[in-house]
Amino acid sequence: MELFDLMSEKNHEQLVLWNEPEFGYRGIIAIHDTSLGPALGGTRFWQYESDDAAVLDALRLARGMTYKAAITGLNLGGGKSVIWGDNKRVDREMVFRAHGRAVESLGGRYITAEDVGTSPDDMEFVRMETEHVVGVLGRSGDPSPVTAYGVYQGIKAAAAFRWDDDSLEGRHVAVQGLGHVGYHLCEDLAAEGARLSVTDIDADRVRRVVEEFDATAVDTDDIYDVDADIFAPCALGAVVNDDTLERLSVEVVAGAANNILALSHHGQELHARNILYAPDYVINAGGLINVYGEMNDWGTERSKRKATDIYRTLLRIFEHAEAEDLPTNEAADAVAEQRVLAARHLQRSWV
Repeated sequence: MELFDLMSEKNHEQLVLWNEPEFGYRGIIAIHDTSLGPALGGTRFWQYESDDAAVLDALRLARGMTYKAAITGLNLGGGKSVIWGDNKRVDREMVFRAHGRAVESLGGRYITAEDVGTSPDDMEFVRMETEHVVGVLGRSGDPSPVTAYGVYQGIKAAAAFRWDDDSLEGRHVAVQGLGHVGYHLCEDLAAEGARLSVTDIDADRVRRVVEEFDATAVDTDDIYDVDADIFAPCALGAVVNDDTLERLSVEVVAGAANNILALSHHGQELHARNILYAPDYVINAGGLINVYGEMNDWGTERSKRKATDIYRTLLRIFEHAEAEDLPTNEAADAVAEQRVLAARHLQRSWV
């Protein structure tokens, strides 16, 4: 893998590799663009197959954060970090303190938070080494409820655009992934009377959602075959791909996962099949809003009010895509890129 070619392909600014083998820490920090402000993005703890897979994931996620901040109207750039290892390990302090040292080395160009495989408790360890961390205990904490609420608002916007009615009562939603965000999303959907089919690799999570929200459990691979109104991916990305596209029997794809499309052309495929896609970095921006609110001393209710803007933002994207006959992911990219480009006339980068 040619790193500089890979970074240049999507205009990434910086890639940091940090190794502290005595603590089992292997960290990667990717900064995509800081035209709008310091790069903000969570830390993902995952058992990658290879160095290449970890680097690619960090770069892809960092770019998504740039677009997410830009289209949400926040003065932040895009970054992401990944820790390559077993996220079930119990002895976490030294791993995350090492990660804090890596974040501190960037002098504020990058601000981290929790993500897949990490928690507010882990961020407390990071904070022992750097002040450039949000989502800690006693502040905004777990962003999942706000993230889920934003996704819920985005699903309502998709319903309004597709069926001229944003009510989800009686709508059948297939939810993939029942972690923190997926669980809270099911809670919001069930409260409005949506019918839920759910799946997760963790049987206990499935059991909980089935019992609490009267959902129907589905095997993990069968979720793509559910005849539903809406498919809501809330686990890892790349779930809309060459294999699954042929199996989807829904009118809307709208969920919390990052990088739902395996490749950008899968957005064109959804468009050709008349399946409305809510671009992931738009609909799942509630988590970013939550930590931005922490940085600016917002309360939870103000963050949730800001997350309702996702509804209006998505409607504008859907309308623009329809008017220009574009896939919705391309329409969203164009809006985000326009804001980043305009900001470059104000400052070159965050230092």
